[in-house]
Amino acid sequence: MDVDPRLYEQIAVNDNDIHNIIMSYLVHNCFKETVESFIACTGMKQPSDYLEDMEKRKRIYQFALEGNALKAIELTEQMATNLLEKNKDLHFDLLSLHFVELVCSRKCTEALEFAQMKLTPFGKEQKYVEKLEDFMALLAYEEPEKSPMFHLLSLEYRQHVAESLNRAILAHGNHPTYTAMERLIQQTTVVRQCLNQEHAKDGPPPFSLKDFLKS
Repeated sequence: MDVDPRLYEQIAVNDNDIHNIIMSYLVHNCFKETVESFIACTGMKQPSDYLEDMEKRKRIYQFALEGNALKAIELTEQMATNLLEKNKDLHFDLLSLHFVELVCSRKCTEALEFAQMKLTPFGKEQKYVEKLEDFMALLAYEEPEKSPMFHLLSLEYRQHVAESLNRAILAHGNHPTYTAMERLIQQTTVVRQCLNQEHAKDGPPPFSLKDFLKS
């Protein structure tokens, strides 16, 4: 059985808590103009330290999303010194974006040279070998977007790398890597799963955000 809405509809929610949840989401995703409008409408205190870096993070995110990984790397090194040196997985993913852009532009010779210079050194560690093989295999196809590794050319892959980079920069600045909204959903999901396990068949069903938003 599900939770009776009457059990929580009477619980008051502080407006400041709602504002902080919204602000956390806007700041995390670099919606600078919206943040400024939201502050003006609510009278919230301006998070100056976040706003100062938000535009830089937004530019880095956009460059990564567009596949301009070298520019994203350059700006990241300026903003968060040694971040990529300490996070080899992320560094590899960013370099792989540039390799993919060269392949998509049919600059195969340049792509091969870039791979030999920048990506091949990662092959000294076993965990990168399979990834390297997948990327290098793209060179064997006249139409790499129709290859079995087509997902490496997708917007979804670039979004994954861009979001990982954004979280890493936030962590480097000692800021939360997940929004308050995400943490609430994560915690709610875990609680519902624990209740379901504890009460077995009589417990509430697994939490579904989609179903919750419809309720």
